[in-house]
Amino acid sequence: MKSTIGKTQQWLALLVGTMSVALAICVGAQVRTETSTTSGQATHEITVERGEVVLVRGNDLFVKMDDGTMRHIPNVPESARATVGSQQLGIHDLKPGMKLTRTITVTSTPKTVTTVQTVTGKVWHVAPPSTVILTLEDGSNQQFKIPKDQKFNVNGQETDAWGLKKGMKVSATKIVEVPEVHVARSQHVSGQLPTPPPPVASPPADMPILIAVGGPAPALAGPAELPKTGSMLPLIGLLGALSCVSSIGLGVIRKCL
Repeated sequence: MKSTIGKTQQWLALLVGTMSVALAICVGAQVRTETSTTSGQATHEITVERGEVVLVRGNDLFVKMDDGTMRHIPNVPESARATVGSQQLGIHDLKPGMKLTRTITVTSTPKTVTTVQTVTGKVWHVAPPSTVILTLEDGSNQQFKIPKDQKFNVNGQETDAWGLKKGMKVSATKIVEVPEVHVARSQHVSGQLPTPPPPVASPPADMPILIAVGGPAPALAGPAELPKTGSMLPLIGLLGALSCVSSIGLGVIRKCL
């Protein structure tokens, strides 16, 4: 018995919930809503960053910027590409010494989202200036909050909440404008290979070239003999003078002894 009662209550709750959803859909259908978006003039902010690749470790990139600071860019995605010449290089293709230029473009577009709500019904009850209850086309009543300075159209004439009377068929339009700014960010990375060292200059074609030939260097030739003007007499005279001096010296030494 308890099980039957429990099932009955579940079915009743489900039925009430279904009826509430249906009522909400029906009531919502009585209020027409249109939304439109208008865009203004877009502005662009461009930032250019330049640096030189110092190290690539896994998916981490270390770059020395133009101002001398070192920047660590972690977890570079595999899909990231740098345009180097005609090639698209990934993170693992970058080498130390490569020059990178990143151009970041931020586009800001002002937009206005306009929402127009229109409702038509018969006044069932009005409590100016804040609320009004209308009987809609399907016969249901719905309460509406009256915005400040809201106008109602009654038989082609405009009136405010104080001019509404029970039984009047009215239509009202509510317009809400919400400003927004849509921001889009894009970037492009280009690169340049390291500058190769300058080639060694080749000698001019007309420059003479010295070729060394093997073999001992020739000795400098000296005079083979004394000049014909030379003589042995001076040498003999010198030897005689020395002998005389020696004899005199020996004689002096003997006298002293």
